[in-house]
Amino acid sequence: MAEVNGPHVGLFVTCVVDLMRPAVGFAAARLLEAAGCRVSVPAAQTCCGQPAYNSGDMGSSRDIAKQVITTFSAFDYVVAPSGSCAGTLKAHYPEMFDAQDAWAEKAQALSNKTYELMQFLTDILKFNEINVNWPSTATYHDSCSGLRELGIKVQPRQLLDKVNGLTLSEGDKAETCCGFGGLFCVKYGDISNQIVGEKVDDIEATNAELVLGGDLGCLMNIAGKLKRRGSAIEVRHVAEVLAGMDDVPAIGEPEG
Repeated sequence: MAEVNGPHVGLFVTCVVDLMRPAVGFAAARLLEAAGCRVSVPAAQTCCGQPAYNSGDMGSSRDIAKQVITTFSAFDYVVAPSGSCAGTLKAHYPEMFDAQDAWAEKAQALSNKTYELMQFLTDILKFNEINVNWPSTATYHDSCSGLRELGIKVQPRQLLDKVNGLTLSEGDKAETCCGFGGLFCVKYGDISNQIVGEKVDDIEATNAELVLGGDLGCLMNIAGKLKRRGSAIEVRHVAEVLAGMDDVPAIGEPEG
């Protein structure tokens, strides 16, 4: 195998991908390697700490952050197939430590080299060599963290525009929350269900056959609501489509 001279990327897989949808992690690695990166997946990685941070448990949040910072310190970049987790590392780790804390500088250094997958491929690597076929009409869900914390909007659409046979049908509420919100959907289930119902109404109005997005938590929430309605609309992570992984069942569908 030829030596890879591109940047050494530490892939932050995320808990949800690791436990619920490993195909997203494999798709992310495939895309990064196609873009010329050397990809490593540290076995010591854990949760990003977002649940603890969102619930106000700053002690646990800092302990988790220290572990993540240490695990990914040697890489040129840290990339996550999730706006939510990437946003935690990039936007919130620096907020967890006082300026005089020795970990503050380390947290900022990690933040400076952390990116969400679509953001990294387009903004940093300028990668657009997508050569896959996916004949379908799709609509895209912009996750709250990816859109509002990291400014991810045009990047996935630029890459999807390169997919042969794929047509994008935008919803009026593409930027509206799906109601997942991590702990929010657990603490406020009734409100979450109402929000995802309105999101699915908008999705169905696009007449799309496929829903795409960059955050698995959102996609699982949307897929669950569509399934309960008896809808045939498929749900997939954007990385799976860009990597041409059409042999993987849609989210919420049984394997095999």
